[in-house]
Amino acid sequence: MTYLGNDRSLEKYRRMVRIREFEAVAEAIHAAGEVPGSLHTYTGQEATGVGACIALRNDDYMVGNHRSHGHPIAKGAKLGPLMAELLGKVTGVCKGKGGSMHLSDFSVGSLGETSIVGSGIPVAAGAALGAKLQGTDRVALCFFGDGATNEGAFHEGLNLAAVWKLPAIFLCENNGYAVSTPTSEAVSVPDIADRGKAYGMPSAIVDGQDIDAVEAAVTEAVERARTGGGPTLIEAKTYRFAEHAVNMGRVLRDRGVEVDTWRERDPIHLYRAKLIGDGVAVGTLDGIEQEAKDAVQSALSFARESDYPEQLAAFDDVFVDRLPIPAYLTN
Repeated sequence: MTYLGNDRSLEKYRRMVRIREFEAVAEAIHAAGEVPGSLHTYTGQEATGVGACIALRNDDYMVGNHRSHGHPIAKGAKLGPLMAELLGKVTGVCKGKGGSMHLSDFSVGSLGETSIVGSGIPVAAGAALGAKLQGTDRVALCFFGDGATNEGAFHEGLNLAAVWKLPAIFLCENNGYAVSTPTSEAVSVPDIADRGKAYGMPSAIVDGQDIDAVEAAVTEAVERARTGGGPTLIEAKTYRFAEHAVNMGRVLRDRGVEVDTWRERDPIHLYRAKLIGDGVAVGTLDGIEQEAKDAVQSALSFARESDYPEQLAAFDDVFVDRLPIPAYLTN
């Protein structure tokens, strides 16, 4: 099989390694004090994000969560503005006001993420409702973790989406833990996908480390949503290789053997081996990996060279009309 430079399979690999490299650099500059606030990494879950987003069109909506770098990169967002946002620079996707957990890029349909667990679910339902009312065939994909399925927003959002047959795909990235609490100790059913039955909603379970399997499941859900069939709940069984947040420490669990077992199913390594088996040259994949490293370094240079927002910019983007500026700030 011959692969061209714009081949879909190579694009999936490209996006996964871009996420991995972006986060490796983000961790390094966070440790150096360049990134304010906390940092939640996506390492280990790249196949779920990319496999899902590659099934969407550029104008489809996507909502992420606090583990937020992987989702916009998977949707095709530019790295420079994302990195600038982490550093709080004015060239960031949110003008430096959002930071790591609040990345939005409307140019690729990324409606953003928040640090409030489960809060993206009603946002995605609203986007799907808007698409339906406008008569378009756009769909909304929402990522959330296993912990979010115990929030009221999960039940309210899925119920309304089912009642109104909204074009939405609810994708639970079940990585086994909500911070440090095992899913088995907090969820009443063996599989989160079972909760779709309560809403009469089609559901599926997929191997979150298999990018092709994720893409196939989401593609089916997208086709159903576009043709008026309503929403789908998908549970991707995946794993995060790091703690809940960088420098959080190993809280309440010994992950040694567990992490090693999951690392044997590193989604990037698995897909690289598959592509090589399909006939892709090792040099081609090495080139994609080097391209990702170069792109992230360029993004970091762009972010470092950008300016911080002006003090008075804090009053912008709060209400439609700019808030009155206190006199002591202008004197």
